[in-house]
Amino acid sequence: MTTTSVSATPEPQKPMPALSVLERWQQAWPEALAHWSRYTRLQLPHLCESRVEAADQGLQGSFAMIRLVDQRIVIDLAAITALGLEDYGVEILAHEIGHHVLVPGNMTDQLRLLARIRAGLPTLERLAPMVANLYADLLINDRLQRQQSLRLADVYRRLAGERTPGTTEVTSRVWDLYLRIYEQLWRQPPGSLGSGPRDATLDGDAWLGARLVRVYASDWLAGAGGFAALLLPYLVEDAERAEQGAVQHLMDTRSAGEGAEPYGGLEIDDGEGQVRHPASDPAVTGDDAAETTHEHREPAEDAASDLAHGQCREPFEYGELLRAAGLTIDDHEAAVRYYRQRALPHLIPFPRRSRPGRPEPLVEGLDPWDIGDAVDLIDPLQSVLVSPRVIPGVTTVQRHYGEDPSPLPVKTPIDLDLYVDSSGSMPNPQVRVSYPSLAGAVIALSALRAGARVQVTLWSGKQQEMHTDGFVRDEAAILRILTGFYGGGTAFPIHRLRETYLTARARSRLTHVLMISDDGISTMFDRDERGNDGWDISARALSAAGGGGSMALQLPEGWEQMTSGWQAQALECLRRARKQQGWEIHAIRDLEDLLGFARGFARRHYG
Repeated sequence: MTTTSVSATPEPQKPMPALSVLERWQQAWPEALAHWSRYTRLQLPHLCESRVEAADQGLQGSFAMIRLVDQRIVIDLAAITALGLEDYGVEILAHEIGHHVLVPGNMTDQLRLLARIRAGLPTLERLAPMVANLYADLLINDRLQRQQSLRLADVYRRLAGERTPGTTEVTSRVWDLYLRIYEQLWRQPPGSLGSGPRDATLDGDAWLGARLVRVYASDWLAGAGGFAALLLPYLVEDAERAEQGAVQHLMDTRSAGEGAEPYGGLEIDDGEGQVRHPASDPAVTGDDAAETTHEHREPAEDAASDLAHGQCREPFEYGELLRAAGLTIDDHEAAVRYYRQRALPHLIPFPRRSRPGRPEPLVEGLDPWDIGDAVDLIDPLQSVLVSPRVIPGVTTVQRHYGEDPSPLPVKTPIDLDLYVDSSGSMPNPQVRVSYPSLAGAVIALSALRAGARVQVTLWSGKQQEMHTDGFVRDEAAILRILTGFYGGGTAFPIHRLRETYLTARARSRLTHVLMISDDGISTMFDRDERGNDGWDISARALSAAGGGGSMALQLPEGWEQMTSGWQAQALECLRRARKQQGWEIHAIRDLEDLLGFARGFARRHYG
């Protein structure tokens, strides 16, 4: 009997559920990192599934952004889906990684890049963040498309056709030029990315832009000004629409610096002012005669450019640069950051004086312990040695301590009481460099570094004075006072000396009183609002401070012998103050000399 075996029919496999956009992009992250280097390490990106979530992360307008404060990438997956880019996770993530790895990389280089771009956009500096973003994208995308074979061209085809479905309509001539540059870089058919009106000028500029990107790929900062100059005529023609349409989706570095602590950007880089159109750049055109053909530079212009090297920007320029990087700050806060950064290279150890160290306790003997003394003072061992039968108040003893002076002195920093003139004869520190404010910042921050406390008073005319809340160690509070401005008359706030040193709240710490002004400081010796003699208040305050007093004043040469002229009375007051009260007066020729005074302040007074 033969049996026939019947094989079981295999059950059909269930199809794997399709991955969501979030899951696909999470899986794309390691591959995107590897396109830069297998050693690239960044925090996981914020992949936001809704516009609300993206807005909470600070992302608006674009579908992606970077943050330099924490080296993060933020992606709006809802916007990605709406633009039809959900299949390009590796390309877009690799592009955003490129901003952290290549351009700009960090806050310092972002500020330097924006400075170069602003120099190439006279009258249109407000568009510098957009132009810097476009320039950085060109450098990153060209590298990823050519070296890593990623599909960046496909991404831009979708963006180019996003504004009107089914077409490649562009929003502006700037956008058209930008797409033509990509066509040149990647040898794409003409019109495959942008289909705006073609003309020889635009095609020529696209060729120049592509050459510039290739030539300065390894020194991208040097090419930034030229790229801005290339775009400038198109921005002038179409400035209102330059940031609209598809361009706004690309603005992933516009707010990159928000929340970051800026460092750098103060000094004017070598060559920053030498902006050359790519047509005038022999490195781009390959024509040594291009420089003389398209741009004639006078020797005076070269000298002025060389002079700019090593110089610092003005505070208002620095504030504009910070705002272009994405920081939301006002002029006063920008000035605080400016003077802190300018003061750092000049900080000095603040002068300190020695005093005996804290004495150590030394056992000198035994005293009887009585019932009324604290129980924890009893010495149990010594009490048992006196008598095996312990009787409280009779046989109990306690140790008697003396003091052993410490052989090592303790360094005690001298506190600083700083008065800075802010009258009309002084510059506004929020607009132009104020050397009184800079010198005050150098000395005050040095005092804080040494452990001292600082009181700062900014003064001008009557009832025009602001000060810190006593002697403080709050760096920000001190710098906010130093960077304030009145620009009024000249009337020293004598009541500040009176309230600080001549009230019941006398200071126990030695304090040095420092005045930064000009001959207007002589108003310190006038009568105060109560009719008290300023000379008397000054002498008593200087004595109570105990740490000496200095005046750094902008005075005319030979002031010690001047007995005539409109300054004669003020100069006589200063000579009297030095002779009778012991004020150390340091005459400076101009405000720039104040920085040298600040650096040498400790050596001159405390050795």
